[in-house]
Amino acid sequence: MRRILVLLNARAGTVVDCGAETVTAALAALGEGGREVDVHLVAPKGMPAAIAEAARTSHDALVVGGGDGSVNLAARALAGTGKVLGVLPFGTMNLLARDLGMPAGIDAAVAALTSATPADIDLATLDGRPFHSLSGIGFFSQMARAREEARGHSLGRFLGVAWAALKALRRSGRFRFEVALDGHREIVDAHAVLVTNNRFGPDWRRPRLDEGLLEVHIAEDASTLGLARAGADLLTGGWRDNPGIRSVTAREVTIAHVRRRAWTATDGELVRAAVPLHYGVVPRALTILKAPTERPPTTAVRADAGADTAGEAEPDGGGWRDMERGVSARAARPARAADAASCRGAIAGTGHRRAWTSTSHAVAEIAAEAAKTAVAIPSRSACHPPGEPL
Repeated sequence: MRRILVLLNARAGTVVDCGAETVTAALAALGEGGREVDVHLVAPKGMPAAIAEAARTSHDALVVGGGDGSVNLAARALAGTGKVLGVLPFGTMNLLARDLGMPAGIDAAVAALTSATPADIDLATLDGRPFHSLSGIGFFSQMARAREEARGHSLGRFLGVAWAALKALRRSGRFRFEVALDGHREIVDAHAVLVTNNRFGPDWRRPRLDEGLLEVHIAEDASTLGLARAGADLLTGGWRDNPGIRSVTAREVTIAHVRRRAWTATDGELVRAAVPLHYGVVPRALTILKAPTERPPTTAVRADAGADTAGEAEPDGGGWRDMERGVSARAARPARAADAASCRGAIAGTGHRRAWTSTSHAVAEIAAEAAKTAVAIPSRSACHPPGEPL
């Protein structure tokens, strides 16, 4: 790759926290070896047009600095073009960037890009629109909707998550969905359905990005507290052990509902989509830069996650380090089945006030668990090399 175009989302967390000048200066390292690097700072509203134009330029590679939403735009634009995509994890969750082995610090991320190699990965689709990580409806989409409304909340980032969780719980109900998995139809009563591109482990890492699979997670626990804990488990990585969440694999998924439209949250993008929703997977649709592996990771996917693919999810070198929050969350987790059953009984027998109290406690749990995920959110320390005073 001799010509690289870099598009930075001007409102991405790392760009705002560290300053555009600091980020741009660090990107100079991409020019080593005679590469030609063009860097542009783009307002969020201008990112779709800038990325679409980038797909038509003569550059060999497009590097996007932003969150999962910006990366989603780039993946859709570059899919099938043969152009290479690079990702700088400058957003909040950075799901795909972490699976590509990209560290959070600016200098470390740029260094990883300079030594990264191209790899072909799968893209999932929702009604034909590609996405790189996940798409949810029900409670998950309401969380995304409330999070957008709480963006820039005066209480701060983590209390903003708690506020979003409270609003999502108040808006969410239990719905009857018809879910078709590779043509096999099933009626389910659930608060939420989450569809992921390939299988995530409990630590929200994908051992492989080219399985050619979707995984569907259905939140079936009927209690308000059970739903809130499902949200907390999704934040902390304990959802594989939550008896209220059922997970199955497929290559084609259709979700039907009595309503004509439903809120969907796809790679951070909130859209009111027409129902039924049709999900698919396009194997090896995107060429992307993947950082060198520091050490061989261990697969985090359960052996029984999909009977038709058992044993296929061998690690392929993704992931750059284990997340401590996943280990600590599992070590501290009580027996969920008994706990959820006791909570259902308490809520059913005590009326609205105590149910609301339980909900508030659950929201507080989500806020506490959100604070544990700070490792995924760039801080000021990501703006400075090791040893340099903040």
